[in-house]
Amino acid sequence: MSELKSMLLHLDASANCAARLELGRRLAQAHAAQLDVLYAVLPALLQYPFAFTGDAQAVTLLMKHEAAQRELAKAAFERERSRGDQSCTVTWSETSDEPVHAFIHQAWASDLLLLAQHDPAPKAYSGVPPDFTTAVLLGSGKPGLVMPYIGGGATLGDNVLVAWKPTAESARAVTAALPILQRARQVHVAFWDEAGGTPSPLAIEAYLHRHGIAATLHRVGRPTRDLGELLLSKAADLQADLLVMGCYGHGRAREWVLGGVTRTVLNSMTLPVLFAH
Repeated sequence: MSELKSMLLHLDASANCAARLELGRRLAQAHAAQLDVLYAVLPALLQYPFAFTGDAQAVTLLMKHEAAQRELAKAAFERERSRGDQSCTVTWSETSDEPVHAFIHQAWASDLLLLAQHDPAPKAYSGVPPDFTTAVLLGSGKPGLVMPYIGGGATLGDNVLVAWKPTAESARAVTAALPILQRARQVHVAFWDEAGGTPSPLAIEAYLHRHGIAATLHRVGRPTRDLGELLLSKAADLQADLLVMGCYGHGRAREWVLGGVTRTVLNSMTLPVLFAH
């Protein structure tokens, strides 16, 4: 059986950080894995550089606010850690460096990243840039489990939908998800017909079978602009609590260009999604 031994969870100043911690702790306990929590937000000095050249009182207020946000996140971490058992180790660390760079640097020594969907609400402040999760997924080379900002469900990995396409990204996502798929009660594989080609679900079905996973196949037609919505709709129909899929995109520096399906799912997801690039 494949194993997950180390997970790295990103913590920020968002209001739903406690829900992310709870999901991470449950997943780590289920796999007897180490859960490392990294608090990484954009420092006030980088967010408001001009404030630090002006009013000293404003600087003091900014620094106090930054410290208060960090303490709230750490208090949520301590509460969640106290609910755990001895099956997994949970650690805390924090950084004052630029968050994307700092998180990616630590991600390279982890099996799975636990990230959050960007909340577009004007009042939803997280302390990280809107493209944080995208940049980490595309820049780290590590699989990432992204939790929707509305929160996760009561279960994770009990009923899983795999979005299959014969690509390197999709294959990496399935491989990364094997430890979860092997523990799932139900595994579904959605595949679609490529234009001018024939569907190829048999190879992935056989691969999963060799790893002790019996999957139910679902043909979802030809790729369209609405494929992302179609996948999310299929996940809802199947009452899936996890979607596994490849993450498609490219770019230099922070100018990421996402594939249409990846962008749609990241924007509209209502269940946790395990991505791999």
